[in-house]
Amino acid sequence: MLKNNIEKDIKIKCVEADITQSALAEKIGKTVQYVNRIVKKDEGVINKTFLQMMEGLGYDIRLTYEKREENIDE
Repeated sequence: MLKNNIEKDIKIKCVEADITQSALAEKIGKTVQYVNRIVKKDEGVINKTFLQMMEGLGYDIRLTYEKREENIDE
């Protein structure tokens, strides 16, 4: 079982970054409709077969997020 609430996590990260889902979509070259559909779809981010395999092995999945260090030279 996926322990994360992907939709909530993305919304929180957008608020923390002071960015809208629309701006996020533009930043990654996707439409806002596509981003919204992926966020709201249960199997949109994590592959269903992967979940089934890990559950079959007796594991739950919990994603963690680590902010990358920005490279000053970029």
